[in-house]
Amino acid sequence: MNVTKETPGGVAGKQRPKVIISGGGTGGHIFPALSIAEELRKRMDAEILFVGAAGRMEMTRVPEAGYKIIGLPVAGFDRKRPWKNVAVIAKLLKSMTMARKILKDFKPEIVIGVGGYASGPMLKEAQKRGIPTLIQEQNSYAGVTNKLLAKKADSICVAYDGMERFFPAEVIVKTGNPIRRNLLDSTKSRKEAAESFGLSPDRKILLVVGGSLGALTINESLEKGIKSLASKGVQVIWQTGRNFGNRGPEAVKGLKGVVVTQFISDMASAYRAADLVVSRAGAASISELQALGKPAILVPSPNVAEDHQTHNAMALVNKGAAVLVKDAEARDKLVDEAINLISDPEKLESMSAQISKMGIIDSDRRIGDEVKKILGNKNGKSSK
Repeated sequence: MNVTKETPGGVAGKQRPKVIISGGGTGGHIFPALSIAEELRKRMDAEILFVGAAGRMEMTRVPEAGYKIIGLPVAGFDRKRPWKNVAVIAKLLKSMTMARKILKDFKPEIVIGVGGYASGPMLKEAQKRGIPTLIQEQNSYAGVTNKLLAKKADSICVAYDGMERFFPAEVIVKTGNPIRRNLLDSTKSRKEAAESFGLSPDRKILLVVGGSLGALTINESLEKGIKSLASKGVQVIWQTGRNFGNRGPEAVKGLKGVVVTQFISDMASAYRAADLVVSRAGAASISELQALGKPAILVPSPNVAEDHQTHNAMALVNKGAAVLVKDAEARDKLVDEAINLISDPEKLESMSAQISKMGIIDSDRRIGDEVKKILGNKNGKSSK
């Protein structure tokens, strides 16, 4: 069992509630999980154990943030090659056995699931033992695992309206999705942010992001159309991700007003500088755009379960808060759409106003309130 140590904490004389936070797999699961952990540690000095999937990014990101984590061998089902699922089922059964041992050894007072492979067996085993569970559903379209777990969950924290389609209405609480606190805390002006990238604050700036690995469709759309953007006077901050190699820098040779990088270390400044953002439609990305009031073109990934990114995007499109470009059409349409939008100040202003209405900036506090309420009920105390 792979275990890393947590930084010491605790307040003398106080009983520390024990909390398991389970899930991960992507930054979209890990960042909210860490935000929840920080809130619970700050508010009630909780002793927190993370449970993730072995080999996934949470196994490095969580210890870097100072928390203990245990990895389960769980993996996702292969819908395209069902014959490979014999091994997946074996891993699931082993993960459930490990989950039982973790619960017996750690004795948590609540288990929180943030999505990702590990949350299923961990919450299922907790529910079998009568341990309170909280589900943090980040997407507008719930996945199969969370729909099954919802039947015995004490609270389901959601980011979108209408989630009673999937979950019992009496346990739904709209909290939004926690986002990286540094994005909200930045005090840079747009001018300072633009200049930090070597760009002019007097010209429009397009921010293009595709995650740490990169979104191939978005990258190839930019590769094809970057000269058109530059010819229209549009400046670009383009995060390619590491899988695109040197193709980005090669595409922008000789062009001015274009910044190409595999990774943006200062996302707060990148967002602050941007007049328009091109992004996938993962729950975390959308929550950041909402909280910061950024108009966006969303290109949903076609490679996700239940096509939830399209559902996420449409929740914004239907309110005039974003524009959707289908992945299959992006190479032909994305850059033209970006040029048209960024050249229309009234449209950008309208989209910004609409997406801002959907933003929730205190999601971690709201989720903390739910945890406190559940713990109070469990202990037979009234919570305030």
